[in-house]
Amino acid sequence: MTPPIRIAVAGALGRMGLVVAEAVEAAPDLVLAGRFDRPDAVDPILTERASALEGADVVVDFSTPAASVALAGEAAARGGPALVIGSTGFSAGEIDALAEAALRIPIVRAGNFSLGVNMLMGLVELASAALSPADFDIEVFEAHHRRKVDAPSGTALMLGAAAARGRGVDLEKVAIRARDGITGARPEGAIGFSVARGGGVIGEHSVLFAGEDEILTLSHSARDRGLFARGALAAARWAISREPGAYDMRDVLGFRG
Repeated sequence: MTPPIRIAVAGALGRMGLVVAEAVEAAPDLVLAGRFDRPDAVDPILTERASALEGADVVVDFSTPAASVALAGEAAARGGPALVIGSTGFSAGEIDALAEAALRIPIVRAGNFSLGVNMLMGLVELASAALSPADFDIEVFEAHHRRKVDAPSGTALMLGAAAARGRGVDLEKVAIRARDGITGARPEGAIGFSVARGGGVIGEHSVLFAGEDEILTLSHSARDRGLFARGALAAARWAISREPGAYDMRDVLGFRG
């Protein structure tokens, strides 16, 4: 009989950390190897960090970029465990640090672990390739709860990147992330981002393709945080049999190659 996969949860006191731990405990093929949070966090559910890493096959991490980078460095130095990272808002330097750690351990990082969102990314890429920038403007809309600290969301940036790939351009060169005052006419080929924060919104994302006479909207609504936990655990199951490397949900779902 195959032994259960040992999962540790980082950022365990956060909203997603609690949901992930609950999903692990409900899965017959998984066992909760430990939970940890900030070094100064005190809670009876928490495990000593080194002990959790020692006893885990995979760590699922929904914390902060800085915490995720530190965790990746520590796991890489130990030669494991594998990591599944759902933190968002990474700087370029932090992404480079994760790539360095991925030379020694498998790391699956995604701005969103939803199957529906990852399907949406593929549709956005196809639509952006088919609809000329001379005829259709692209705007990415997203809304989240008032407690979310980064904007645009990681998912919105993933959707913008999918649109940019479809058009064969560098997102950073065409993105418009803020508008205020007299901004002038919209540049042709720009990919815009519009952000809302409020209440308890779990996650709303849509990509608008706006032409002169018609509008195409592709969208996704999250109704329960459990869907992100289920996706993260699917990534954890996939990651334990992989060679070191930097992966995302397109790898997990077989959308590449």
